[in-house]
Amino acid sequence: MSASPAAPDEPRLRFLGAADTVTGSRNLVSAAGRRILVDCGLFQGYKVLRDRNRAAFPIRPDSVDAVVVSHAHLDHSGYLPALVRDGFRGRIYTSEGTAELCRIMLPDSAHLLEEEARFAAAGRWSKHAHPEPLYRVADAMTALEHFHPVEFRDRQVIADGVEMELVPAGHILGAASVRLRIGGRTVHFTGDLGRPDDPLMNPPAPLEATDVLVTESTYGDRHHDPENPERLLGDTVRRIAARGGVVVIPAFAVGRTETVLLHLSRLRDRNEIPDVPIYVNSPMAVSVVDVYRRHPSEHRLDPEELERMYRLPTLVTTVDDSKLLNLRGGPMIIISASGMLAGGRVLHHLAAYGTDPSNAIVLTGFQAGGTRGAALLGGARTLRIFGRDVPIRAEVVNIDSMSAHADADQLIGWMRTAPSAPDAVYVTHGEPTAADVLRARITHELHWNARVPEHLQSVPLAGRSA
Repeated sequence: MSASPAAPDEPRLRFLGAADTVTGSRNLVSAAGRRILVDCGLFQGYKVLRDRNRAAFPIRPDSVDAVVVSHAHLDHSGYLPALVRDGFRGRIYTSEGTAELCRIMLPDSAHLLEEEARFAAAGRWSKHAHPEPLYRVADAMTALEHFHPVEFRDRQVIADGVEMELVPAGHILGAASVRLRIGGRTVHFTGDLGRPDDPLMNPPAPLEATDVLVTESTYGDRHHDPENPERLLGDTVRRIAARGGVVVIPAFAVGRTETVLLHLSRLRDRNEIPDVPIYVNSPMAVSVVDVYRRHPSEHRLDPEELERMYRLPTLVTTVDDSKLLNLRGGPMIIISASGMLAGGRVLHHLAAYGTDPSNAIVLTGFQAGGTRGAALLGGARTLRIFGRDVPIRAEVVNIDSMSAHADADQLIGWMRTAPSAPDAVYVTHGEPTAADVLRARITHELHWNARVPEHLQSVPLAGRSA
């Protein structure tokens, strides 16, 4: 698909990421000499995608006037430290919740990158003689100085002729859809859209009239299993505990860990799982507790259930305590990041307990192509971890219905709430099949003009551009 010709000052949208994959969300809006970046995430999964993180940013970072971040997950926020380090000097607009979470997540991301580089150098499993992290903790701390939190629904002029509004999107704390108004035109970016039936988070706000819609499509070709995830989790815990095994649950520290804890807490309250030790091994997840307490209006939990949920596990913070978990043995439950087994402490637990058929690895959400989680779902029984091949003999359980993303029917249902059809819909943030299936449904069921853009493609924002 070729870029359309443009007048010099014609508002345009360029897809710098998430146009052919489910990660790396980066959308550039250009108008009247101004450049606004909506999301600035890391590419994850296949190496060909991860290599984009190391490539020069497609435009000069110092030419960007402002950044708007939909939510704190790293595929939407994780490149910000590199963008600031390389020259961006403007404001980074987010919701209050997203700003608080990024203060936890970005330094943690940088720490893991530094640690990975040290491990690679010490273990000599990098192809580079002197492996360097993508960015450092100091870069993350500098990026945080540029954050400018705003309230939901509070319209802000963020550049000459560009107005921004954040709309609740569900999904995780602070998550927003981003609405930009430029020259009389409105562009709505979904970010990651939550579910109307999420047990933890409130549903996303209905879609208001917009001229251009940029929608995610993570689950664009599938439906969440109607089976109750709580029942599936309970069955797994009882089965593994009965044979003295360890249940390892890879879970993102923000969003998924809280959902898993909520289900475990309710199961324990009903005496439907045995009283085995539960550990949350993620310093970041521990830090997130207070963010939930400060934003009760964004989630469904009352204060009593929130406190009961967090009293359930032992919260592990130190490296020494993390190592001891690998010597303890079962029965027990370990919840640890990252959710797609891309890095973090969970890899040490995977190496320690994944080799034993008495144990189980429970995957609780979307697994992007090229990640270890996707490999396990695809039947792989050997994973490369810290430079060595680890045989996986543990039971692999997939509870996909615990995802915090709207599925295909829920995305279409949300779009039906719009009072009028947009001129153009661009389907992003999905694997190629998922994006194209959702595009076809939008076209045939809603009769809207929908397309899947190409990586780095530029399209006009005026008129019917799809």
